[in-house]
Amino acid sequence: MLNIPNILTLFRIFLIPVFVVLFYLPYEWSNLWAAGMFVLAAITDWFDGYLARRLNQSTPFGAFLDPVADKIMVSTALVLIVEHYNTVLVTIPALTMIGREILISALREWMAELGKRASVAVGWMGKWKTTIQMVALTGLIWEANIWMVWAAYVLLYVAVVLTFSSMLQYIRAAWGDLTARRHGS
Repeated sequence: MLNIPNILTLFRIFLIPVFVVLFYLPYEWSNLWAAGMFVLAAITDWFDGYLARRLNQSTPFGAFLDPVADKIMVSTALVLIVEHYNTVLVTIPALTMIGREILISALREWMAELGKRASVAVGWMGKWKTTIQMVALTGLIWEANIWMVWAAYVLLYVAVVLTFSSMLQYIRAAWGDLTARRHGS
């Protein structure tokens, strides 16, 4: 159960409070370090999956914990930037992204109960959404200059478009099961 990919996933969870503390520290360098912790977490997210496949160390524990760690880290970053920027320009995309994650997690759980989890597996659009979302969040956390912030806003909205598109893709894949009549429904 405790292999290198799972240790990296647990390390990512450990980074969350470190990230939050760094974000709130009242020092000039704290945004850079908070962004660095967020990037480190994003790298471990990619790297643990790569190692699990490469070393043939995929486990049920890792398959469960990896997406949970990812969602907690991203949700934490979204909540922090909503509070920090205090604007509808950030709040609506953040709520959209968090809402999508809840909806897709519930959809995947439900499809798994039907034995059809593979039909709502992560696709390329979801991977692009995650990558662009991570870059946008890093820019909004770091906020090195106004150009970085505006570029991060643009990427945040690109991520929102991909958020909706990938959500619709997953719903379309499950639509037949979602609309099927069953006894007791």
